[in-house]
Amino acid sequence: MKNKKMFYLTLILVNLILILIFEGCRPVREFMTWKKYNGANEFEYKKLNVDKSKKTVLIIADNEGTEIFDLLAPFYLFNATEKANVIIVAQKKYPVILRKGLFILPQMSFSEFDSAQITPDVIVIPNLSAMTAKEQNPEIVNWIKKHYTTSVKMLSVCDGALTAAATGIFDNKFLTTHASDYDDIKRQFARPNWIKDTSVTQSDNLYSTAGVSNAVEGSLTVIKDLFGIETMLMVKAKIKYPHAMPLLDHKSLAVGFRQKLSIGKKIFFKGNRRIGVLLQDSTNEFELAAVLDTYNRSFPKWIESYSFNNMPVTSMHGLVLIPTAELWAKDLDEIHILNGYNHISDKFKSFDVVTYDSPGQGYIINTCLIRIEKQYGVKFKNVVKLLLDYN
Repeated sequence: MKNKKMFYLTLILVNLILILIFEGCRPVREFMTWKKYNGANEFEYKKLNVDKSKKTVLIIADNEGTEIFDLLAPFYLFNATEKANVIIVAQKKYPVILRKGLFILPQMSFSEFDSAQITPDVIVIPNLSAMTAKEQNPEIVNWIKKHYTTSVKMLSVCDGALTAAATGIFDNKFLTTHASDYDDIKRQFARPNWIKDTSVTQSDNLYSTAGVSNAVEGSLTVIKDLFGIETMLMVKAKIKYPHAMPLLDHKSLAVGFRQKLSIGKKIFFKGNRRIGVLLQDSTNEFELAAVLDTYNRSFPKWIESYSFNNMPVTSMHGLVLIPTAELWAKDLDEIHILNGYNHISDKFKSFDVVTYDSPGQGYIINTCLIRIEKQYGVKFKNVVKLLLDYN
């Protein structure tokens, strides 16, 4: 009888431990999960006016999932030149999930762009949902190949290198990618001339960047070559970029065992915040992407975007942003507000409110990292930097 009781007590204890481990690992599962859009596709897709006197920049989006900063940073930066039509194109006129915490409407489908007979000047390839050579979507790969000529500038961002390499366009040309994925991607595609320890590579009109955060250096480099240094400096100033010129010196440092241990310590012992980011009309796309992508890498319990009426909003440069959750459906620990806090402060008395409109605020990624360091310590902040490939 005594042995039976001990058996059941042990079984209960083991189950409790397993439940605690399962719940503790939720932030890691959240980090690896790509949310799908399950609502109705009843949006008003507005016709895009293309100014033929301007250069045309295409940004490829995958309806199944696209890295948020890889896409929205170039979208903002090329728009900020005021000299480009910047068009997000996807296979289908259907909401695109941006990782992490946002849906957007693509501005054109592949077929619509083809029918419009527009010639692109730049093609940007962010990190798309396919994470191996075998998973690459042949329609996306072939569509990129169809629109590439030697007069087109092509920019691969972060693990967009997988898709860029799959096109064959970078064969025998310089190519780089996120430091933590570099060796794996290089094994899958042997033909590019793989380069480490630089934020941007260039072979004639072909450019590529290291991980996530280096979408900035890549975009600024292409802007300088396409529009001149004065335009690049003007754009750089708008985002308070902390260097005089795009920083090309880079250390390709992969996330290793020590960093994974720091992540484990954080998620089990330092608390996992429930984070919301408020979407409002005229939201700055660059700042929005930086906040969502940086805080996603802090392994919160969850991170979602919200709007006041749970309806889409229109960003600074006309992109339709769709929230991923209903504002009052979940309890939050903190809400991040990019603009207009003074008018809505009474709505969020039960949350920690994080704002980004102080006059002295610097480069948005640094602002996020400073706060993460205060929350979780310098070692964990450095882990987040590695996950962003930011150094």
